[in-house]
Order: sequence, then structure tokens, then C-alpha cells
Amino acid sequence: MDMTDLLTTLQDTFFDWLMHGLGGFSGWQIVIYTLVTTHITIAAVTIFLHRSQAHRSVELRPPVSHFFRCWLWLTTGIVTREWVAVHRKHHAACDTSEDPHSPQTRGIAVVLLRGSELYAAAAKDRQMLDQYGAGTPNDWIERKLYTPHSLYGVGLMLAIDLLAFGAIGATVWAVQMLWIPVSAAGIVNGIGHWWGDRNFELADASRNIVPWGILIGGEELHNNHHTYPTSAKLSVRRYEFDLGWAYIRVLQMLGLATVRRGQPQLRLGSARPVADATMLNAIIANRYELMANYARRIQRVALAEWLRLRAQGHSVELANLRRARRWLHRDVRHMPTARQRQASSAIEQNQVLTELVTMREQLRPLWTPSGESGEQLVAHLQAWLKKAEASGSETLHQFAAMLRAVRT
Repeated sequence: MDMTDLLTTLQDTFFDWLMHGLGGFSGWQIVIYTLVTTHITIAAVTIFLHRSQAHRSVELRPPVSHFFRCWLWLTTGIVTREWVAVHRKHHAACDTSEDPHSPQTRGIAVVLLRGSELYAAAAKDRQMLDQYGAGTPNDWIERKLYTPHSLYGVGLMLAIDLLAFGAIGATVWAVQMLWIPVSAAGIVNGIGHWWGDRNFELADASRNIVPWGILIGGEELHNNHHTYPTSAKLSVRRYEFDLGWAYIRVLQMLGLATVRRGQPQLRLGSARPVADATMLNAIIANRYELMANYARRIQRVALAEWLRLRAQGHSVELANLRRARRWLHRDVRHMPTARQRQASSAIEQNQVLTELVTMREQLRPLWTPSGESGEQLVAHLQAWLKKAEASGSETLHQFAAMLRAVRT
């Protein structure tokens, strides 16, 4: 073979690789590979980084733990200690000026478009890393490779994609690299604190984006997570689905994972006739679920009042209640300003709703720091129960009976 033939052969080989890669994969095979690899990355983030490392709710066996560490090194360049520290700081200072990535303080556009930059900037805070990054892996491979050479992994993945798929491999690699900044840093941290539904009224602005945690491995159930941050399971309601939890259950059945913490379960026993410290502690421990139950009761009463007003032809009150009904169960501080006015107007015009909302607010001091002693809080609880039972409201009477029956 002369030099011309050799060059021609090399040129043909190069262009063949450029177009098809070494594997000769079809377009659909490349798409499936991209979707599978990005989904494994999502699983690694939610199971390993989030639930196992940041919140210690799941203990993974060494082979599983190291697989996820290696995979994240290849597909994201994330350093475990940095990610964990930033996330723990987010929970400690949620939606305040100290929160590394809150759309409530930085704006939704900034978090959506520059979420990964916010992470990178926060990770440079050595004091924060020391305070919030404890307990993360610190073995030889972490010290010598994963942490100091985090870019080697993503570079290796680029080489793998290019060799396997040719020029299109660069696009596959770009999708792999953007998957977490867009889905986790942008969508979860941005939309998850800006738009969506809330099962629980917390001090922060966390939302459930959708009730089916599939695309982001369960992280869509963000309000649930902020309510019970140390729970390995993010779904709460029967209609919710947490894919990350399904994976954890499979690993658990295979003996590769141990669930360390779950959600507290609301248990009811016989009613206590008199409030005491035990009843108070049980109510405080289950306050989120109890107040969510109270919110559902308000919604049912609001619907009944709307039907009554419609039957009686009270057009003005009916219009106000119709606009405000979906907001009445929410805390005022988390309502848009216009909705606050609508809700306040609807409540003021309806004695039944006024009583329910007022009693709800009078219950909050039981778990809100106020400087009151335990004896004072028990007396406050006893007075609330008596007032609810004497109100003539079936809704309040039933809820008071639930509070008397709560167990830890």
C-alpha cells in the first residue's frame, strides 16, 4: 500500500468515526444511552448525595456508594463534600439572605439560569465547608482523585462519548453535563421554591412541583422533603410517587441499603381528658400533619359555605369566596398580595371561616418560639381545646378530639 492509499484509508476511517463512532450506534440507540445515563446521574444525586450523604437517611453498602461516587465524578464533576455542605446550608438558612440558592431572595431567573454558578460560588466558602460538610467520604481516592481532580472525570466521559459515537458524542456529553445544573440546581432549587403545591405550611417557600417524582427521581416532592428532611421517602400522600424511594427499596431488598430514618406516622389512641406535657409533645411532633389535616377541613367548610351562598343568591360574598377558596388553607405570609386581600375579604364576610382561621392562628404558639414555659403552653393548649369544644362548630369539635388522641 503506497502513501496515497494509506492517507485515503486513514481519511475514510476518520470520517467514518466522525459520523458513526467506533460503535456504529443508530440514532435511537444514542438517544436511549443519553436518557439512561442522565437518569443514572439523577438517581446518584437523589440517593447518594441527597438522602445518604446530606441527610443520613439511607446507609448504602460500599459497592453501591462507590459506584455512585465514581459515576458522579464522570458525569458531573461534583465533589461530595461541597454538594453536601451547600445543601445543608440551604436547609439551615432556607429562603433567607444566607441561603446559597433561594429564588425568594435572588430571583427566580437567577436560580433557574445560574443555579450551578451559585453552587460553585457557595462551595468556595471554606468556613461553610468545615461547618456543614462533616461526615462525607475522606478516603484515599477521594483525597487523591475525586476532590482535587474533579475535572478529570468529565474529561474522561467526553473521551468515551466521542470514541463511541463520533462527533455527536460531544452533544451527548453536553446533555450529560447540563442535566444536573438544569434539573437539580435550576428546577428543584428554583421552581421548587417558587411555584407548585404545598402539602404542609412551613416557614420556607418550598413547593411540590408535581405529585409524581419520576423525571428528577422524587425531588419534585420538595415541600414534602423540607417538612421531613431526614426521611428517606419523599412521598407522603397515597397519590404521590417517589421513584428514588422505589430504587432504595430495591437496594434494601438486595441487602445493599439500610433505611435509617422515615417520616413520623400520625398515631391516634384514646382521648386524654386533660391536656398535659405528653399531649403537648405529641402535637408538636406531629404539627405538620395535624395542620395539613386542619387545612383540609377548612377547604371542606369553604366548599360547603360556597354552596350555601350560591343557593341563597349572595352574589358578592359568593364571588369573593370563589376567588379565595383555594387560598384559605394557606398561611397568609405565603400568599400573593392580591390573594391575601381576597382571602381576608372572604374570611371577614363569613363568620364560620373567621372562627376557623382565628382558631388556627391561636394554635400556632404551641410550637412557635415565644419564651413561654412548658406549663404555660399546656395551659394554652387546654384553653384552646375547651374553646374549640364549646364553639358549636363540628369541625373544631372533631379536630379537638383528634388532638386529644394524638400519640407519639
